[in-house]
Amino acid sequence: MSLVTEPSVPTVRTVTVSYSELKDSNIDLSAKIEQGFGPNGLGILTVKDVPGYSVLRQSLLRLAPKLAGLPGEVKRELEDAHSRYNFGWSHGKEKLESGKLDMLKGSYYANPLQDVPTSDSSEMQRYPWYCGSNIWPSNSLPELQGAFKGLGKLMFEVGLMVAYHCDLYVSKGIKQHEMQNLENILLGSRCHKGRLLYYFPAQDTTTQNSDSMSSWCGWHTDHGSLTGLTRAIFSRNSVEVPCPDPASGLYIRTRSGQVVKVVYGEDEIAYQIGETTAILSRGYLCATPHCVRAPQGEEARGLERSTFALFMQPDWNQKLTFPKEVTIHEDVPVSNGVLTFGEYTEKLLNIYYDTKP
Repeated sequence: MSLVTEPSVPTVRTVTVSYSELKDSNIDLSAKIEQGFGPNGLGILTVKDVPGYSVLRQSLLRLAPKLAGLPGEVKRELEDAHSRYNFGWSHGKEKLESGKLDMLKGSYYANPLQDVPTSDSSEMQRYPWYCGSNIWPSNSLPELQGAFKGLGKLMFEVGLMVAYHCDLYVSKGIKQHEMQNLENILLGSRCHKGRLLYYFPAQDTTTQNSDSMSSWCGWHTDHGSLTGLTRAIFSRNSVEVPCPDPASGLYIRTRSGQVVKVVYGEDEIAYQIGETTAILSRGYLCATPHCVRAPQGEEARGLERSTFALFMQPDWNQKLTFPKEVTIHEDVPVSNGVLTFGEYTEKLLNIYYDTKP
């Protein structure tokens, strides 16, 4: 990691591996995995030179403003209240750090690997945020489905390669019979979820509390296994523009409590460790809190931001044993130290959403 000193918060370049290194199972990347994901890392690592990624990224992110601009009655038809708005269109449903509803961004959720993850009615009733079916705007924006699935599947395949090398690193510290294999858990899961995000243009940056470091996305730690993340595209009046404020972007709080700004290339895929992986690896791989800061100043007026995240997660029936050495949400009660991933998610949704299925 290279550091660039700024007046208050340092800027850090992510640990980066090439796609060719990653796909070679004979190369030991444990040093880079530890540097990026280990106890002293930032919980993030990027992959460069992924074939086809740049085109797929642009194809999907350019659809975000079009999706957000659909008529209100069309977007309402794309909502799924039963899943707590975890399928289809979602806007103003999730609570911010302040407790207020998040009106700054809209999201579109779908499983890029399976349109119908299960036909079991009891599972669909128990975990509707994972077991529901995808909703696609087949008439109003038919190109969304192919673009969403294309990028999501590629990021999943690269994420599996990251998981393989994570397992190699963890196996050096945990006995093989005690280790839960991340790659196999992700391969066997029906829970993966993509999220296309669109940040609405600010007409008055002061109304968005833009001086706050977490003005666009509040401090949080991903609760899944591994999150794939694109670099955002900025636009104004449907024209792509560079971000006008170098202080905006992704911020991470290290395990020592230091806050740093994290940067990576626009054609790199970033992967962040989630809480579930920290749990299953007994802390060898670490999840870190992060947030997104909005651009400030007059040049930020009317600026839109589009990005995509792929949440790679265990199956809803995957049992999680919570070790004492891994700190988890203090407000999430854990009986006997064991929850399924579906149960764990339900407890978190009770915190972040007002509505229940």
